[in-house]
Amino acid sequence: MERFYTLAFAAGIGCFAVAFVLSIAFPVMSLDNYKGMEYQSLEQLAETPSQSFVDLSTSYPEAFAEAFGEMNSESYGEALRRGRDIYIGQACWHCHSQYVRVVSNEEQRFGTPSTAQEYNNYLNQPHLWGTRRVGPDLAREYGKRTNDWHIAHLINPKNVVPLSVMPAYAYYFNEDGSPKRDGFSLVTYLQWIGSTYKGDPQP
Repeated sequence: MERFYTLAFAAGIGCFAVAFVLSIAFPVMSLDNYKGMEYQSLEQLAETPSQSFVDLSTSYPEAFAEAFGEMNSESYGEALRRGRDIYIGQACWHCHSQYVRVVSNEEQRFGTPSTAQEYNNYLNQPHLWGTRRVGPDLAREYGKRTNDWHIAHLINPKNVVPLSVMPAYAYYFNEDGSPKRDGFSLVTYLQWIGSTYKGDPQP
């Protein structure tokens, strides 16, 4: 009996050692897939303002001018960076992930699984992959909704999603519904998420 326990112990140590070596080897072996992958800086991402950002500047000209001055690549980059920081600061990533995994039928729910290239840029580092699905994954959010939808959703989520448990962020907006500086930034960032995906259009 003692011999059996000794063999079982040795087998357990052996399995642990193999698993440990493989947990190092597999990631190193996969690095070849990422050679030559281009990193995009904030300046590169903001070089051409998105149509949604342009629309915000024309829909709310006075509020936009007060928040950012002119509509150009500099103000677009500032709004993206500030919006990402607010998104992190408000812990939005706790309930909204930004990573479509290859398990649990996620492809059917959210679209094509995410790729490494999508995250090799300034706005996706640190990665906001998340661990929960209280709200939908946002990795394929780009181009799905209008600025007005996002503004209404942030002011009072239940106005557009009746069963939503998301808190309201009305303090980012004026009483007339026009965005404040942080409101512009948050909507701009939300409209940007998923724009680095270069595959087929998502449903």
